[in-house]
Amino acid sequence: MNRRLFCLKVSVVIPTINEEKTIGDVIAGLKKLDDVEIFVVDTNSTDRTREIAESMGCTVISEPRRGYGRGYKTGLERVTGEIIVCMDGDGTYPTEIVRPFIEILEMDEVDFISGDRITLRTSKNYTTLHYIGNSVLNKAISIFFKISMNDSQSGMWVFRSELYRKMRNLSDGMSFSQDIKIEAIRLGKFIEIPIKYGVRITKPKLKTWRDGFHNLFYIFIKRVSGSS
Repeated sequence: MNRRLFCLKVSVVIPTINEEKTIGDVIAGLKKLDDVEIFVVDTNSTDRTREIAESMGCTVISEPRRGYGRGYKTGLERVTGEIIVCMDGDGTYPTEIVRPFIEILEMDEVDFISGDRITLRTSKNYTTLHYIGNSVLNKAISIFFKISMNDSQSGMWVFRSELYRKMRNLSDGMSFSQDIKIEAIRLGKFIEIPIKYGVRITKPKLKTWRDGFHNLFYIFIKRVSGSS
């Protein structure tokens, strides 16, 4: 294995709200990386999410402003690593695959890897409604930006910090997920890798219909704003 892989500093950003049942396991999995800093961006949790994260050595950032993208932007302002890992704190994304993702990023000279939940999906971990909605958004991105993705809405990414610093027009809302991928394809080498998506045990934050239409609208907004 290339020795340089073990010299790279990794920064992790996890947005949270009331994830006390899962955040500990997520952090423990990520702590297995060699040189890692973990930022938990918390949006007014009323349970023990903050306490658990702080007790495990994470930097907890309070972000009272709501918004999926807002949470990530706040955390990404603080990172110091060459490699950035982003994922949810609900335990649905596999932490054990982060190290192989980083190795692929370096060995194959990739700039951005996104976890693809669709290829290995089951009816238990990814509903038909979510699959249809994701497919519609994928098609809209293909039409407006002439690019193809299997899972434009995935929330697990490993990428180079230098790439992120070049990005623009990233939403504060749920559409941040599709925005960051569009920008990654525009600016660098982007790939998707199938992952086994877990079954959520906490209450979902996503409002399927509202967020789906919001993301569809913002595909158009991003296109006319000049990102191509």
